[in-house]
Amino acid sequence: VQLQAPGGGLVQAGGSLRLSCAASGRTFSGYAVGWCRQAPGKEREWVAGVNWGGSSTYYLPSVKDRFTVSGDNAKNTVYLQIDSLKPEDTAVYYCALTPYGLGHVKPSEYDYWGQGTQVTVSS
Repeated sequence: VQLQAPGGGLVQAGGSLRLSCAASGRTFSGYAVGWCRQAPGKEREWVAGVNWGGSSTYYLPSVKDRFTVSGDNAKNTVYLQIDSLKPEDTAVYYCALTPYGLGHVKPSEYDYWGQGTQVTVSS
């Protein structure tokens, strides 16, 4: 299984960014994709998830109004749209796969990980 997740960058506060995560290597029916982030000196935290197929989503309450996760089954790709970016959103963002379905918020429950992409928000 491979997860390719380009799309980070440097953005001004208030701006928007879309991260993508392309999965390959097996069929993913029953899996869920999670997005996690890790800021310098902090633990990795889960922020959003979507079931494979994109019909259901789940968010960390503190980001729910600004983060939107979606999936494109035909492209085996999941997206994380981040709006109204804040400096505290600065982190390395990871996409990950769990076989346990949607609703799992512990990074330890995810079996496959992308390489991580840096998002830096300037004030």
